Amino acid sequence: MTTAMTTGSRQARAAATRQRIVDAARELFVSNGYRSTSLRDIASAASVSHPGLLGHFASKDDLLAEVVAGFEEENEKAFDLIATASDSGELIFADVARRNARTPGYLELFAALTGEASAPGHPAHERMRERYARLRELSSEVLADAALHGTIDSERCVADETTRHMAGWDGLQLISQYLPDRVDVVQMLEERESLWALPHGWRDPDQPLASPTPAGPLPPVFGTDAPGDDVEGYEVGRRRRAQILADATRLFARDGYGDTSLRDIAQAVGVSKSTLLHHYSSKELLLSAVLAERDGAIRMRNQAVRVERAAEALRSVPHGARVSALDEPGLIKVYAVLSCEAVPGAHPAHDYFTTRFSQAVDYFTELFRLARIDGDLPEHRDPEHEAIWLVALWDGLQYQWLYDRDAVDIAAHLTAHLDDVLPLR
Repeated sequence: MTTAMTTGSRQARAAATRQRIVDAARELFVSNGYRSTSLRDIASAASVSHPGLLGHFASKDDLLAEVVAGFEEENEKAFDLIATASDSGELIFADVARRNARTPGYLELFAALTGEASAPGHPAHERMRERYARLRELSSEVLADAALHGTIDSERCVADETTRHMAGWDGLQLISQYLPDRVDVVQMLEERESLWALPHGWRDPDQPLASPTPAGPLPPVFGTDAPGDDVEGYEVGRRRRAQILADATRLFARDGYGDTSLRDIAQAVGVSKSTLLHHYSSKELLLSAVLAERDGAIRMRNQAVRVERAAEALRSVPHGARVSALDEPGLIKVYAVLSCEAVPGAHPAHDYFTTRFSQAVDYFTELFRLARIDGDLPEHRDPEHEAIWLVALWDGLQYQWLYDRDAVDIAAHLTAHLDDVLPLR
């Protein structure tokens, strides 16, 4: 056998091993989550030794980048093929989503990565940021062509609609992982595409004017109860618990739940691990307290808004988003990271987010239902659809904001969306 043939055979075996490692990583990242998967797990699944894996990939970060690159290459090719095969002015987003839904692991991985990679130090942060830029460019071209051919109303702002549509799509992909029986990404996108044909803020001129008397009562604000004061009742204990929650929130937002240890948190607080365990006996309990603290802050802010009509409660949503972005960016970040990290069913926060998304959809569905009875919601809009889209849009805008805070105004986009859904007259 010649040297060239030997070299070629060796290179082919190395390429086959490398691909086997990537395939194993892809499957484990999807099923167990990126943070819960170790290089040793991947090596075992790929039937290679741990040192052998390190000969191909120096770190899990490098392997993640390879997995994401493979997904993106496949996705962009599919986008181009669908766009090329479509008619002029045709909206293709639902077709792309349908293809994504048929690709094993696609929705799970990108739903998980969207929030996890929002931290600047995450290995996939720049790649996901670039992904947003490419998708925005591709989506803008599709929308501009649709506006030119009358598929969407020509007075709609293509740039703004692109940002909101991408955000809603991202949010839907995440929520569908928690509520698969309630959220159909393809169907939701098809319904949104049909609404673009109408002018911004359109309602049937024959629909009766809004009733002066609201249907009420409004539903109670949802969320997990915040933990009470320190059981010992000492001021020092309350301050210590508050400090623990603050530092745990910061570390969970930066590194995720899986990569943050109780020792890391104790060191940040400046106490021993045993002192930390005196206040929170497990990391799972501390995670629950962090999430409940976030819900408590949001509930207190929402309860301070006194309104009588459902439409007024809905129109107050952008104000809450503006306050969160200015005063509580850490709460946005920890929510984004944890909601995506907890997609695998075994994660200790999975049930929390399943319940929270269900409660959020129920809450906003009831508000939109009351708004339609009041005559504030146009009759062609479905309350549950609008509720799911609002939750998805809000989450998706928060993810985009974490990647580029100067380019995305969450409150402004929510206001524009609600002006379209709940037009004043």
